[in-house]
Amino acid sequence: MSGLNPILAGSAQSIDAYQQAIAQSSEAVMQWLRQPEMYQGKTVAELRERITLDFNPQGLGNQAAIERAIEYFLKDSLAVHHPQCVAHLHCPSLVVSQAAEVLINATNQSMDSWDQSPSATIIEMKLIEWLRTQVGYQPGDAGVFTSGGTQSNLMGLMLARDAFFARQGHSIQQDGLVGNLKKIKVLCSENAHFSVQKNMALLGLGYQSVTLVKTDRFARMDLNDLAEKLAQAEANGEQILAIVATAGTTDAGAIDPLRAIAALAAERQIWVHVDAAWGGALLLSEKYRDYLDGIELVDSITLDFHKQFFQTISCGAFLLKEARHYELMRYQAAYLNSEFDEAQGVPNLVSKSLQTTRRFDALKLWMGLEALGQKQYAEIIDHGVTLAQQVAHYVNEQAFLELVMQPQLASVLFRYRPQQWSDDAAVALLNQKIGDALLESGRANVGVTESDGVTCLKLTLLNPTVSLEDIKILLALVESTAQQLLTA
Repeated sequence: MSGLNPILAGSAQSIDAYQQAIAQSSEAVMQWLRQPEMYQGKTVAELRERITLDFNPQGLGNQAAIERAIEYFLKDSLAVHHPQCVAHLHCPSLVVSQAAEVLINATNQSMDSWDQSPSATIIEMKLIEWLRTQVGYQPGDAGVFTSGGTQSNLMGLMLARDAFFARQGHSIQQDGLVGNLKKIKVLCSENAHFSVQKNMALLGLGYQSVTLVKTDRFARMDLNDLAEKLAQAEANGEQILAIVATAGTTDAGAIDPLRAIAALAAERQIWVHVDAAWGGALLLSEKYRDYLDGIELVDSITLDFHKQFFQTISCGAFLLKEARHYELMRYQAAYLNSEFDEAQGVPNLVSKSLQTTRRFDALKLWMGLEALGQKQYAEIIDHGVTLAQQVAHYVNEQAFLELVMQPQLASVLFRYRPQQWSDDAAVALLNQKIGDALLESGRANVGVTESDGVTCLKLTLLNPTVSLEDIKILLALVESTAQQLLTA
């Protein structure tokens, strides 16, 4: 091969190329971080026209390729660290998480077998042990890091399904689905994440298997309706495969009554999976940990660290209460997790994961915990929840703003409502236009959603550097944008 070898390796040539590429990229990121705009404001059509691929037969070289990435990707990226970027569960990242990515990417460990990721395997297992302790599970290492909430929820539902059939003497793994599948149901709240339906379709039971339980005025699962749905299912000859409780719904941040749900399920031997992709951050909280009361009673848990743990995407985990259920998905491959290895006590994490090749994302959480310490980590998690309460109080004081629901986690649901307006459809359209106009201008990214049929704006306050004063500036932008739309 002529010219510079492009592969990262131990040669002086390769190390020099690596240093140059990392320095060029880091400098560009630092420049980008200093820009005042949240977004450069290009439309879908403008970006489609602007972005071209340049696959030159001879190659452009590292420097030119990086320059093009800076121009066409970095400069037109959304600044998720910006104080007015509050639309989604999309967090700014810890500086140490960025450092972890350098180590993860350079070493390129694969988490499927110990001989591809020796130290990484042990670190991940120890972190799973620590997370189980935070939850209140018995000591053990039943769990695994995942790409995020959807994958973790899939694992919980898959093992619930397989355990359900195993109790009836049938192996899904060996023989597939059998029986009258239309009689098998999963219960979750109306506000549960869409991945419940998505995953039940992937598992061969379809959307029809998902029964929605009503919610109360705070978007939490209604226990009376849950009891009714359970009784109704029994009367219809249906069997409940699992109940999915949510600890932190996407919009309201609602946390279902976990202890009471677990008690109802235990009476009937029903698997409970908790989607705590967002609310699981409160495991570290010093002020709000009691919101997760009863989480230690459930069979499996989803956690996400690329939300209010402030890690770079992707970084999630799945925790399993009883390790024996992992036998339901075990597969022996001589080239990865041989019986010989296992007899020697060699840990090959492929046995615990839906993925084979998998990144060492656990390093980011480990470095975050070590860099910040639990107390400081708790403070930045609690900041968002406390700020949401302060913002709600401020919204209630404004003549043209209306609080739609009292905050529970770090989100605020509200709407702009002109005085004297009684037409809800007109108010809904105005709020939709406010959200669109703010993003188009590049000044702010505010969520637009629905809560109990009411179209509203959403502030998701994950950024620990954002203050009440920053949000006041944002709400003033909402009001001025509304005025412009009304006078246009």
